Amino acid sequence: MEGGYAVWMGQPVILRVVAGNLRVPLRGRLVSETNDVLRLRIADNWDVDVFKSMVVAVEHDTPFTVVH
Repeated sequence: MEGGYAVWMGQPVILRVVAGNLRVPLRGRLVSETNDVLRLRIADNWDVDVFKSMVVAVEHDTPFTVVH
């Protein structure tokens, strides 16, 4: 199902997630969305489902390169 997160699909993002008193940023790419869940790809082969009710913000993640 396409919803409010459709514009973020495939983009590098930071999800701001709250669970109780815990607030964490999750970095990855949004790969799918259902009515209640976002699927975030954290690594090449590691997808995590996050309940939409836990997401308080979505931000673009700006990749950077370190030069030695």
